[in-house]
Amino acid sequence: MRLIYLIVFAILFIAGCSSKKYFEPEDVTGNWKETKELDYGIIKKANDIALVGDDKILYNDSIKNIDLNESYELLSHSDRYIISSTIDGKLSLVDMDNNTSIDFDLKKTVATASTDGDVLAVLFADDEIGLYSLDTKKVIFKLQGNEALANDARITKPYFMKDLVLFFTLDGKAVIVNKKLKKKLRTIIVSSSEFFNNVIYFDIFNDKLIIATAYRVLLFGAKEVKFDVEARDITHDDKNIYVATKQGDIILMDKNLKVVKKQHFPFAHFLTLSRYKESVYALEKEGYLIKLSKDLMKYTIYDVDFDDESYILKEKDKLIVGNKEIRFE
Repeated sequence: MRLIYLIVFAILFIAGCSSKKYFEPEDVTGNWKETKELDYGIIKKANDIALVGDDKILYNDSIKNIDLNESYELLSHSDRYIISSTIDGKLSLVDMDNNTSIDFDLKKTVATASTDGDVLAVLFADDEIGLYSLDTKKVIFKLQGNEALANDARITKPYFMKDLVLFFTLDGKAVIVNKKLKKKLRTIIVSSSEFFNNVIYFDIFNDKLIIATAYRVLLFGAKEVKFDVEARDITHDDKNIYVATKQGDIILMDKNLKVVKKQHFPFAHFLTLSRYKESVYALEKEGYLIKLSKDLMKYTIYDVDFDDESYILKEKDKLIVGNKEIRFE
C-alpha cells in the first residue's frame, strides 16, 4: 500500500512539473538593441548598491574602490557610508571619501541599517530596532519587535526625515521614531500575513508615503489607503503608481490607489519594474523586456539576453543584470 502511495505521489509531482506554464508571447518585435556585456558582474547586491569585484562597489552609476572585509555581508549604502556586517553582529561603516571605517559589535544579526549625521539606525533580524551614536557608539533608543518566520530578500533600510526615523519591520509594519525625543510616535500596520511580510518597497509620492509588502500597497498621508495585491515590484512617477504582480499583471493606479488600467501577460514572471521618461519597463524571467506606454494602452515585447538567476540593480535609465547592461530609451 505504501508503494502505491509513493507511485501516485510521483505521478502527481511529475504531472505538476510538466504542466507548469511559461510566458511565451507571440508578438515579439525582435532583440532589444540597447544591451551590452560589461567587463564586470554583480557578485552581491543590497538595496541600491552592488559588489562587482574585490573591494569594488557599484553605486549611482559609478564604481568605487572600498576596503571591505570579505567575511562581511553587504547591507546598504547610506549617507557617505557603505554598511556591511557579519552574522554575529559585527557591523562596519566604510567611509567612501577616505576609506576609513567605524565599527560596532552589536552581538546579533543585523537585517539592514542606515545613517544620518551622527545617528545609526539598525533593524535586527529578530525585528528589534535601534538607534546608536556614531561618535560614542552608545545606544540612543531600542524597541523590541516580533520575530518574523520568513522574509522576502528585499529588506528596506531605515529612512530619515529630519527628526524622524522610519523603520520598516520584517513583520509588515512601519515604525516612526523621533530620534531627538528618543520616542516611538506611531506604528503603521501595512499588512499582517504570517510569512514573507516584510516591507519590500518605500518611497515618497506627492508628499505621501508609499509602503508595500509582497501582499499590500499602502499610501500614507492625511489618511491611509490600502490596495491588496501580490506585488513583484513597484515604481511610480509624479502622478501614477505602477505594480507588477505575481499573476502577470502590470497595474496602473492613480494617487488614491484606484486602478486606472491593467495589462495582463499570461504566466509572466516579472523580475523588476522601472519607469523612464514616457515609458514603463518590465523585465520578464524567460528573457523578455516589455516596454509599455505610461498609460499602459500600448506595449512592445523584445527579446533580451541575460541570466535570470543574476542579481539585478536598478539605475535611473537602465538595469544591470549580472554582467549585462540593459539601457532604456
